[in-house]
Amino acid sequence: QVQLVESGGGLVQPGGSLRLSCAASGSIFSANVMGWYRQAPGKQRELVAAIRSGGTTNYIDPVKGRFAISRDNAKNTIYLQMNSLNPEDTAVYYCNAGPCYDSSCLWRPGNYWGQGTQVTVSS
Repeated sequence: QVQLVESGGGLVQPGGSLRLSCAASGSIFSANVMGWYRQAPGKQRELVAAIRSGGTTNYIDPVKGRFAISRDNAKNTIYLQMNSLNPEDTAVYYCNAGPCYDSSCLWRPGNYWGQGTQVTVSS
């Protein structure tokens, strides 16, 4: 089992920045790939960004150039730096982790989820 604890959400004005953190504990060897997903009201949960333990990353097009995912393997923690936020980024952001056997793991969720953290972009 892997436990994931997110932090860093909140309310920010359009154009502002936030940094999310997700700390993993437990069976870390099962968390080769970690990522962030988000779910806005009335919409399906979607991938935002993912990162493998070796550093390979994947982003969805709407966040490319604005968001950056990073990973500190020594701390078993990933981060999501979010810049130039806009109201369309408003959602609950979930940390996700799982094993990775090939590059497809960067496009699909793993077995483990955090509790979610709310990000609201509004003036």
